[in-house]
Amino acid sequence: MNLVRNANTVLAFVLAASGAFAASAPTAGGARWTVPQGWTEQSSRSMRVATYTIPGPKGAEPGECGVFFFGAGRGGSVEENVARWSAQFEGSPKPKTATVTIHGMTVHRVDISGTYLSPAGPMMQSQGAKAHYRLLGAIVEAPGGLAFFKCVGSAATLAAAEKDFETLIHSIEKAGSTI
Repeated sequence: MNLVRNANTVLAFVLAASGAFAASAPTAGGARWTVPQGWTEQSSRSMRVATYTIPGPKGAEPGECGVFFFGAGRGGSVEENVARWSAQFEGSPKPKTATVTIHGMTVHRVDISGTYLSPAGPMMQSQGAKAHYRLLGAIVEAPGGLAFFKCVGSAATLAAAEKDFETLIHSIEKAGSTI
């Protein structure tokens, strides 16, 4: 009996050390995704499933990607959220939008550029205008409701991270499925 227990302990140690037991993928609303290499997870925050720091190119500030899930039927419609994101920029610029299907889920893409008003706090008041900013977003019609991916940063940072954002969006799949 001890021999079997010891063998299982050794096997678990070897598998863990080899990376065979990878950390579980993050999930929201029944969807999971792969975090792009180089993005780092921040500590937990209210109302967010996850927050990632997006590294900036030399001389540019890092950006941020927040992932939100409020539950089935909560958090507003796709259109309301796109309008809310646009209103976070001076003059509410018309966003570039597209709708695609990724791994059987509808994904609404959003791209907004301009002067970001840096909303924060309970009343989402501006923390100061930031010129030459960009928002790359995706609203995923996940099995459990809408999951929101909102990346914000300087235009230079998000231009450099656009390929990583594409990789993240195309990695989204239904939790429990395999690609």
